Amino acid sequence: MYEGIVQELIDELGRLPGIGPKSAQRIAFHILQTESFDVTRLAEVLIEVRDKVHFCSICGNVSEQDTCTICRDPRRSLNVICVVEEAKDVVAIERTREFRGRYHVLGGAISPIDGIGPDNLRIRELMQRLADATIEEVIIATDPNLEGEATAAYLSRLLTTLDIRVTRLASGLPVGGDLEYADEVTLGRAFEGRRLVER
Repeated sequence: MYEGIVQELIDELGRLPGIGPKSAQRIAFHILQTESFDVTRLAEVLIEVRDKVHFCSICGNVSEQDTCTICRDPRRSLNVICVVEEAKDVVAIERTREFRGRYHVLGGAISPIDGIGPDNLRIRELMQRLADATIEEVIIATDPNLEGEATAAYLSRLLTTLDIRVTRLASGLPVGGDLEYADEVTLGRAFEGRRLVER
């Protein structure tokens, strides 16, 4: 424990997701010890982000305008929607340069333990978007964990009532990984999703 404001800084940094006590302490001391670190600029950016950035009125992605750049892009396909849990997942998929459709950000995943049910997610908004007859396919790209699988199963059951193709991202062994380190579920999925070798 440090005294006063230093401990308060460490505590506040420790409240951020993915930052434990040790990381919070390291960041705090970096700020204190590095003269070139612009604390004022960091504070300004944090305030600006809170004031200017909100969620796209169409897909739920982060945006400084009413709609995000992806929803405003006329080159994106209107026929395919990729459903993701969080806005950060949009960035991950965009890095692949494989998907040219639109997105729908749920704002989380179904997790009864955390008190998050379907009504806490942007599922109603998804169904409103799907009422448009132009949508031909929904790609469910939730995380391959317990919560993501529960969300995918719920969406799959819900979407089977519509005349829309519903697909789920494949999952399995990562490139560069070793079989001995793969868990049973990942290895099982890799077997289920195996492909025919081209001759």
